Amino acid sequence: MSAPEPAFQDYYPEHLAHCYGCGRLNEHGYRLTTRWDAEESLTRFTPAPYHTAIPGVVYGGLLASIVDCHSTGTAAAALYRAEGRSMGDEAGAAHRCVTGTLSVRFVRPTPLGPELQVRGVVREIAGRKVTVVSRVLAGGLLTVEAEAVCLDLPEGFGRAD
Repeated sequence: MSAPEPAFQDYYPEHLAHCYGCGRLNEHGYRLTTRWDAEESLTRFTPAPYHTAIPGVVYGGLLASIVDCHSTGTAAAALYRAEGRSMGDEAGAAHRCVTGTLSVRFVRPTPLGPELQVRGVVREIAGRKVTVVSRVLAGGLLTVEAEAVCLDLPEGFGRAD
C-alpha cells in the first residue's frame, strides 16, 4: 500500500505552520490534514471525549474551528490548482490563506464518537478571494454546513526577518 499524498498543510512554510487547528508545528493543536478527493477537499477528524458540548454531542466551537482550517487549506490548494501548479511547486507565488468571513449553520447535533468528515467545494476564485462551501458529516449524516471567504496572504506575511 502506498503512502497517502501529502496534505495541503504539509506544504505550509514553517513560519505559517503554527495554527492551532491545522499547524503541523503546533504540538497542542489538532494538526488537521486536508487532501483532494476528486473535486472535493476532505479533512477527517475524530473528536476526543473532552470536545463535548453536552454529553454525547460535539462542541460547536470545535466544529467551526475545523471548518475554518479546512476551508483555508482548500482555498490555498485551489489557488495552486487554478494556476495549473501543485502545492510543492516553488516556481511562482506561494499561497497561504486566512479566513475573511465564516458562516456556519448547525443542521443538527454532531454526535461524539464517529470520525467526522469535512468535505469542501470551491465555489469561486476572484483574485485573492476564494469562497469554499463545506459540510461536516458524522457517520454519513450531515450535521454542519458552512461557507468561508478566504484571502490569500501577501508574499512574506508573517515573517519576522
